[in-house]
Amino acid sequence: MKLSEIKEILPTLDNVEFQLENGTFVPEHFHVTEVGTVTKHFIDCGGTIRNEKVVNFQLWNADDFEHRLKPAKLLNIIKLSEEKLGIENDEIEVEYQNTTIGKFDLEFNGKNFVLKNKTTACLAQDACGIPTEKQKVNLSELSNNQTSCCTPNSGCC
Repeated sequence: MKLSEIKEILPTLDNVEFQLENGTFVPEHFHVTEVGTVTKHFIDCGGTIRNEKVVNFQLWNADDFEHRLKPAKLLNIIKLSEEKLGIENDEIEVEYQNTTIGKFDLEFNGKNFVLKNKTTACLAQDACGIPTEKQKVNLSELSNNQTSCCTPNSGCC
């Protein structure tokens, strides 16, 4: 989800709710403690230099159980970050601590924002020696026209 998308969705909501992909909800007393841009300048295993940039939201749970972040408040935080930091319309990445700090993509299911699990991947598969995937064949689909060196009850097996 891009920053422009969340800015369109927020005014239509009564509450801001985040849900993990497994259905568990982020506690409703969460805070958005950071909104910023994260850039990553790196070289992949194939030698290609790459740049990535995302808008980062950090969610945090405090002990103030009465806290509720309203859509207008989050929209104001986003607008302030655009004005003060020059944040652009990039993809949103959410940091949230469950058992460790995780980074998630963001989607909207029509009611809640969903933290989608991210995975690692090789960006230079043609250069790093990963073998191509073997062709999968169902044994039941093999031709029955092949002759065997043994026949049933011949005693050779």
